[in-house]
Amino acid sequence: MFETLKIYTHKEISLEDIIEKLAHLEYHRQEAVSEEGDFSVKGDTLEVFPVNFSFPVRIEWEFNTVTKIYSFDSKINRKLLDYNFLIIIPFIRKRHKYKYSEDIPLDAVLKIKKGDYVVHTQYGIGRFLGIKMIKTAKMKGYFFEIEYSNKDKLYVPREDAHLIQKYISFSLRSPKLSRLGSREWANIKQRAERGIKNFALRLLKIEAQRKFIGGFRYSRDGQWQKMFEDSFPYEDTEDQKKAAQDVKSDMESAQCMDRLICGDVGYGKTEVAMRAAFKAVMDAKQVAFLVPTTVLAYQHYKSLKERIADFPINVEMLSRFRTKSEQKSIIEGIKLGKVDIIVGTHRLLSADVSFKDLGLLIIDEEQRFGVAHKERIKQLKTGIDVLALTATPIPRTLYMSMVGIKDISVIKTAPKERMAIRTKLIEFNEELIKEAISYEVKRGGQVFFVHNRIETIEKVRKKIEGFLSPDIRIEVVHGRLSSKEIENIMLKFIEAKIDCLISTAIVESGIDIPRANTIIINDAHNFGLSDLHQLRGRVGRFNVQAYAYLVVPRLKALSQDVIKRLRLVEEFSHLGSGFDIAMSDLELRGAGNLLGSQQHGFVWMIGFDLYCRLLKKEIEYLKEVSGFRNDADNMQAAESCPGGCRQNRKVTGRR
Repeated sequence: MFETLKIYTHKEISLEDIIEKLAHLEYHRQEAVSEEGDFSVKGDTLEVFPVNFSFPVRIEWEFNTVTKIYSFDSKINRKLLDYNFLIIIPFIRKRHKYKYSEDIPLDAVLKIKKGDYVVHTQYGIGRFLGIKMIKTAKMKGYFFEIEYSNKDKLYVPREDAHLIQKYISFSLRSPKLSRLGSREWANIKQRAERGIKNFALRLLKIEAQRKFIGGFRYSRDGQWQKMFEDSFPYEDTEDQKKAAQDVKSDMESAQCMDRLICGDVGYGKTEVAMRAAFKAVMDAKQVAFLVPTTVLAYQHYKSLKERIADFPINVEMLSRFRTKSEQKSIIEGIKLGKVDIIVGTHRLLSADVSFKDLGLLIIDEEQRFGVAHKERIKQLKTGIDVLALTATPIPRTLYMSMVGIKDISVIKTAPKERMAIRTKLIEFNEELIKEAISYEVKRGGQVFFVHNRIETIEKVRKKIEGFLSPDIRIEVVHGRLSSKEIENIMLKFIEAKIDCLISTAIVESGIDIPRANTIIINDAHNFGLSDLHQLRGRVGRFNVQAYAYLVVPRLKALSQDVIKRLRLVEEFSHLGSGFDIAMSDLELRGAGNLLGSQQHGFVWMIGFDLYCRLLKKEIEYLKEVSGFRNDADNMQAAESCPGGCRQNRKVTGRR
């Protein structure tokens, strides 16, 4: 167990004591905080960037009592979220190994409110009733009050807050409350641990086999690589630079790359993938860029063609946008090695497509492919470098539990030229909507109008056409149109032949329309937080002020919970700030994709946070007992002692 620093509001602790403890935890004092491990002091205020936080935290004092703890966005100096207490983890954990325990928190902030389900690592699942002051003859203090089965209560001192986390799972089903004073929770935990162990073992086995098989070692960057990267018209963010370097290090190593790049829409994942593709072609290898939709394939193809225009590289596209004869010619070119980079949909996975020398497979949003396609992808992956891209974030806790076993690069910094989307909650008003659409079209932009009911979408179209100028070009797209019709309409929108696209939520993810900088979401009260966040992400991709309008029929007719949800989206519109609020269920979607459906039951049984803690503990234990060298035999050794090794702590594999 390592030391942590716990800070509570309304509790006495001097600023000097905190500074001393931060230095002991290897945090570094700076003029201003800019990255994890920094802290600075300004009068009676301390700013610190704790390990595994998305934003720095500000702590304010009155005399020797902490009055406020809150995260803030240093770029715009805006307060984000208030906290009752904070657990600061040593900065050294980024560099040194330590023995991991399920009692060590992966997230340093406890975000619970009265009525929430919580998980205590030792006592199980209960309902949080609030914080209660308890006085006895010997002591007094604040305790977390948790209700269990049969109305039994557990009182947890604030000092043990790290043993509690909010219960989260992939299921809408409420969890079963644990019974205090029984073996029930211990048995549930043991069952979950067995399932987690098998999953961890499978992960380590895949990793060991990948290292054992080995791969092509790419050359270091040459002059052309530098020229290609310098032609990128924007300034790289730090996260983007790191992700690109991670990929290059993988490609220049002696084993096959299998890396996931995770980042919000428009944060620069595609550029990292393009640089990897260029690097592969420089060593005479072919690249397959696999995407889930024809429209996306077209967009990536166009981007690549523009970027490599000055180089002798042949880029092609294989999708339904190509005629039968064109497809036949392209497939022949791939087989003969005349095509260097091929962008395509699942058509690339057909049996008639074969490569002369495939070196890199890039997969955009793999979870959107069907089971049969995923099996074909698995076959393709063998012995080549694989780079997967996803705009669906994964929770920090899962990322941390997989560090060292799953190669993940996270791009969480918005590009510098990006402007925050101005978000407004309004009642349906023809004049306001007319003004918003007309303003966008007048400045050369395009508009998404989202109406998520197919039955009434044509009625909405007629209404909008009735109050807009007749020279504004309007089209409708929804899921009941044929795939060809959808593709043609989306293509017209990409090529700026449509000014206002009235659509259902099928535009929620994937497409990149630089000119689209206004989105109007009708009946916004019917959408969840993450859906609204994703839809808003369709606009504001470049350095133009973008607008999002959340339209509702009448505010007075909505419940307080719905209004609160919409106000949250409106308030947290500046860049990155939605991470803790609007992204929570979206992150779970990402976690579900990464873990697979078999693990969902274990997450429901013990809660997501404890699942991640146990997964981390299991991975570190298995790595220790196997020695985790660069061969697959060690995993067989670990497999052969699923029970006995743990009791005896004998190392069966080679070190």
